[in-house]
Amino acid sequence: MGYIRTFTPMTPKFTASVGLDPQINYRAVCRAALVTSPHGCSQRLQLNAVKTEVMWCSSARRQHQLPTNSLSVCSDTVTPVQSARDLGIYIDSDLSMRTHILKTVSGCFAVLRQLRSIRRSVSPQVMTSLVVSLVFSRLDYGCATLVGLPHHLMDRLQSVMNAAARLVHCSSKFDHITPILRELHWLRDPERITFRLAVLAYRCQHGIGPSYLAADLHRVADVESRQRLRSASSAALVVPRTSNPTIGDRSFQVAAARAWNSLPPLVTSSSSLPVFRRLLKTELFKRSYGSSS
Repeated sequence: MGYIRTFTPMTPKFTASVGLDPQINYRAVCRAALVTSPHGCSQRLQLNAVKTEVMWCSSARRQHQLPTNSLSVCSDTVTPVQSARDLGIYIDSDLSMRTHILKTVSGCFAVLRQLRSIRRSVSPQVMTSLVVSLVFSRLDYGCATLVGLPHHLMDRLQSVMNAAARLVHCSSKFDHITPILRELHWLRDPERITFRLAVLAYRCQHGIGPSYLAADLHRVADVESRQRLRSASSAALVVPRTSNPTIGDRSFQVAAARAWNSLPPLVTSSSSLPVFRRLLKTELFKRSYGSSS
């Protein structure tokens, strides 16, 4: 799969080419680059070739098969990149999100180091507000795209939360972190991702979510071939099958449906979004620290 992203002063334009043959994809993306340039000129927009990026996407096993040849966009030459930034999210060519996590963790720890210098000058309540607004906003931004990643990458994000909890609680690095997180009532990072996916699924099903995401979610009760199943009497969503579990299971229609189906009926039958968010956090908090918490 190949993506070309061209920038004009007004808006970026995306073109994708999907196929198994890298050479066919290469020729298709070259044609897309030639078509994109006149489109901007017809709108009296000058193409910014400096910010134009080309990235080939494939699984980790096929990275060695990706073309390395440069593309010609207008009079400039564009070399394929290994990662591209779009709306603040870094996407790697193997869709591992490794670059995004590394940059997010680096930025969060930089903020924590600055907050540590004023820890003795502010109250714990103020420090908690600063951590939530300056650190958690970075962790939660686009976190739904991180679903299904390996544990060694998710542990990096969890290390940020652990450091933030120790900063707020004024504890040492040798103290056990679970009681501190439980006392602060903070969800662990995997549960925070599930929270975002479930909220998106709720919004899509109630007409307050993006239409392009709502089109990917279907209730089991609405599928004619499954109306006789026991799950048709519940609010369960259809989990589509994927040919590539490593990447396909991370898509929104699969990950959101699984997150939704894992919730009890008491949560999924909430009458409003605020009630759903409150019950959802309670449910995920029990999963993180046990029902006795």
